[in-house]
Parts: sequence; C-alpha cells; structure tokens
Amino acid sequence: MAQETVEVKVRRGESVDRALRRLKKALDKEGILKTMRDKRHYEKPSEKKKRLEKARPGRKR
Repeated sequence: MAQETVEVKVRRGESVDRALRRLKKALDKEGILKTMRDKRHYEKPSEKKKRLEKARPGRKR
C-alpha cells in the first residue's frame, strides 16, 4: 500500500490555526481523511456489500 503524503508549509506571519485549516483542506481534497475514517473500524464483507448496494444508483424495489 502506497503511503500518501500531504505537505503544508507555514508561511511567514501565518497563524498555526490558518495553516491547520489549509492542511485539513488539502487532506480532504486528497481523500485521506475519508479513508482514515473508513478504516477506523473493521467492516465485515457483508456490511460492506450492503453499504455499496445502498449507495449504488439504480432500480429500487
């Protein structure tokens, strides 16, 4: 599995809060936060299948 890296350099005179906000935005753009949240807990294959079927657009029965 490839390791994803996001880098945000703090600019001169920039507050740490603003740099953290830029970091979070970059992580969200790359999809890293979403994968971290998804992998926080183990998901059984049957649960994953149900979740994917529910999210898939198509016929409703």
